[in-house]
Formats: sequence, C-alpha cells, structure tokens
Amino acid sequence: MIFFTKIVAKTSLFCYDLRMEIDIENLPKSSNALAAIIVDLDLKLRQQKNELELSKSEIISYKEKYIRLLEEISLARQQRFSPSSEKNIHQADLFDEAGVELPDEVKDQLVDDEIEIKGHTRKKHPVRRPLPKELPREVILHDISPAEKICGCGAHLVRIGEEITEQLKYIPAQLSVVQHVRPKYACKPCQETVRIAPMPLLLLPKSAATPELIAHTIIAKYCDHLPLYRQESIWQRLEIDLPRSSLCGWVLKSAELCEPLIQSLRGEIVGHRYTQADETTVQVLDEVGRDNTTKSYMWCYRGGNLSQPSIIFEYQETRGGYHAQQFLRGFKGYLQTDAYAGYNWVDDNQDIISVKCMAHARRPFAELAKLTKTPGMAREALTFFAKLYRIEKEAREDHLSYDERHERRQKYAPPILDAFKQWLDHQLPKTPEQSKIGKAIRYCLAHWQGLTNYLKDGSIEIDNNKIENVIRPFALGRKNWLFAGSPSGAKAGATLYSLIETCKANNVEPYQYFCTMLHRIRLCKSDDDYRNLLPQFIQF
Repeated sequence: MIFFTKIVAKTSLFCYDLRMEIDIENLPKSSNALAAIIVDLDLKLRQQKNELELSKSEIISYKEKYIRLLEEISLARQQRFSPSSEKNIHQADLFDEAGVELPDEVKDQLVDDEIEIKGHTRKKHPVRRPLPKELPREVILHDISPAEKICGCGAHLVRIGEEITEQLKYIPAQLSVVQHVRPKYACKPCQETVRIAPMPLLLLPKSAATPELIAHTIIAKYCDHLPLYRQESIWQRLEIDLPRSSLCGWVLKSAELCEPLIQSLRGEIVGHRYTQADETTVQVLDEVGRDNTTKSYMWCYRGGNLSQPSIIFEYQETRGGYHAQQFLRGFKGYLQTDAYAGYNWVDDNQDIISVKCMAHARRPFAELAKLTKTPGMAREALTFFAKLYRIEKEAREDHLSYDERHERRQKYAPPILDAFKQWLDHQLPKTPEQSKIGKAIRYCLAHWQGLTNYLKDGSIEIDNNKIENVIRPFALGRKNWLFAGSPSGAKAGATLYSLIETCKANNVEPYQYFCTMLHRIRLCKSDDDYRNLLPQFIQF
C-alpha cells in the first residue's frame, strides 16, 4: 500500500507541476515555441512513466520477497512443530494456488484420483508373543498346601491341569577366560632340546581380547550406538579393567584387517549394473591442515547383486564429486542419486546412465501441501506422485519379478508422467522463480530425464530411499559419539559400518557374523578367501 500511495502522490504532483508551469491562456503563438513545450512535456511524461514502471516492479519484487519469507517461516514452523503447524491462519493465502485453470488434457488425468479403501476386519488387542522355545527354562512350582488338596466332602483333589506364566529373566554378561596351555618338553640326557606346541594364530597378537569380545565392542558402538567411554563404564561395573584406549586399539586394528573385505565389496558394486549413492556429514578431529569444526563427509554406495546387496561407507574430507567418480571407476550401468551437482560428471560418462530420486522431487510439494487445507498446486502435484507410487506398491504386493515390474511400469506410468510434464509446463510461468512452489516445479523440469530413467529397467527403484535408510543408522550413531577422534578412526568406522549394514541388507545377524569372520580372517590368503567372508557369502 505504501508503494501505491507513492505512485498516486507522484502522479498528482506531476499534474500539479504541469498546471503551474504552463499558462494555457497565454500560450505562445510561435509554432517553434509550442513545439518546444510539447517536446519538453513528452520528455517529462516519459520520465514519469519510467518512474511508475520502476515503482511497479519494486512492488512486485517486494511482494514476492514477502511471500517467500512467509513460506520459509511457515515451513520452519511445520518442520519443528509438525502437528500444530497446519493451523497457521495465514497459510490459506500464502500460496494463492486455488482456482488455477488447468488444460483439459491435464484435468482428464486428475478426475480419477479417488482412493479405494479395501474392506478390513477390526484388529484384536495386541497379544504378547511367546518367548523363544530354545531359551532355557527355570521352573518355579507354586502349589497349594496338602490341607487344601482335600475337598470339604473328604475326598482328595485330583490334578487336572496347570497354568503356566512365563517371564523373561535377564542374566548379565557371562565372562570367561580362555587359557592357552602349551606344555614344554625337554631332553634330560642332552639338556639341549626343548619343544613346545606352536601358538595358534591369534586375531590380535599380544592382546587379551578374543574375537567374541572384539565383535561385542564393534557391535556395541557401530550397531547399538554405544560410544567407547560408555562401554568402559559398563566394564567397570563388572569389575573388569578395559580402558577406552584398549577398546579403541581393538577397533582400529580389526578394521585394518577387514580392509580386503571392503575391496571385495567394491568389486561387487562396480561389477554390477545398478548402484545408489548418497553422502552425509561427519565431524573428524585432527585432520591435517583443517579445523576440528570443519565438516567432512561419509559417502555411501549400495549396489552389487540385487538379491545380495553390498553397502560401502567411504570417509572423505570433502564433498567433491571426484570422490564418487574415483570410487565408481570401471562401473557401467545405472547410478541413482539426488540432484547434488557433485554427480554432474555422470552426464559426460557414456557408460553410466543417471537416475534421479523421485522422493526428492516429491518432498517439497508434500511440505507445501501440509501448510494449507485448501486445494492448490502442491496438492495437485501430489496426485501425480501418488499414482506413480501406487504402481510401485501394487508391484511389490503382487511379488512381481523385475521384468514384470518393467512391463507394468511401461503400461501405466508413461501417461501419468506425460500429464505431469504438461502440468509442470503449464504452471511454470505462473510461479515466481524463488518461491517454494516455483523451485519445486523447476526442480522437476530441470531433472526430468533423470526422474524418468527408472522406467528403462525393472530392477531400478523409483527413489533413493533404500540408501537413505542405510545412512539413517549412521546418523543416529553420530548423535551419540558426536565425532571421530582422528582420520584413522573415521576410516575404521566407515569399514565397520560397511560390513554391519551389508549384514542387515542380507538378513545376517551382525554379532554372529563378526565372531565367525574375525576367527577366520587371519587364515585368508587369496581374494577368493576374503570374498567368501563377505556377509552375503559367508558360511556359518
């Protein structure tokens, strides 16, 4: 309103100035003089018009900034206070998306967006699952007294059954000491020959730790998110002196021994045709030439055989895309990532086809839709995503093979994607470039080819959620141990996280795996030996 007032005021002043400067009743009779007055007035009118146009553009600019600011505030509230953020009274007017006229061909794609609700039966109250039968049972008998076993009529009561109530009892860690006894033999006559059995090959020579204890330490930190100082406190309560420095040494040395396993995992990823990649931050202390507050990164890759996936974490100091380029050298196939510019090198690699994550494209629309209960562009966009994901859900429920999923996608997904593309093109000129809805639309259009490349192969996922689920435990652990004490500690963590998450992806119990693997790894002599110790190939 301020700018509108200024415009009106400027116009009024200008007209007043014209009346003051020109005496209409005493105009000069000379044509040259009249022409000069007209030229002067025209110049002033042009200047005034330019000023008015500038004022209008300023109004539009400030209006867009105001809308963006309200969007950011509302989104921040929604992210921090999720349930209550939907009640913001300004949200209905924030994005002014309602009432937008759509092309007929796009409307046709939106009319059948009703969701069918399948019939269901009401669930019963949850019932506690029975405890595992293989656990040992401690039986405590609660019987009535002999006097109570005699009926009032004088007859003895007969046992007709029993009621059993089971409780789970926790027994603290049971520790034992393994003694390696090697008798010595000597020759008494010559007193020169002394013989003793060779010491078996130990995981960590001159260490008191068995593979089982080291496996417990690794799983406690990288799977159960217990930092080493907490583990030290737990051992102290058990009256066992295991200082943090010893625990750290076991972890570092064990990770060094597992390095050949990581090389085998990389071979599995590079040797197959579909890989997902992502990265997350990690704080590492004592990096050469860097402050302790500087962010470093854990790169994550998921690929290999589709039925036996391999997962690798890789510590790097920076987020430069050349790290992924170096890791994936020799890879040929589909690489699925988000839209981070560090993966742009893929566009120049003829052996790799870039696939973008549909969940990343959907996310900003979903955030905007939460902010208003009125129909708008964000909700309209979500209808297209819902249809695409419905195809994926039905394929999973029908247990389709990759070829069958490919056929279903080719049949149903292209018409939805074509309509979505038309909708995006139609809405593009109506949205400010820097607004949230404008950015969301432009993101989809900028990465359209990558977003639709999942249609080329049934083995490709529609989004990058699987690798994001892999990174989630790392992020949870990071909240507990906060930082890696050194670059070597970060590399060790990357190695052990790789093996643990590969275990999870292949339904292998991590502790059992590490116990078995650490017992055998010293015996490995060839690449095949190490490959046979990977979680997806190990034999228990």
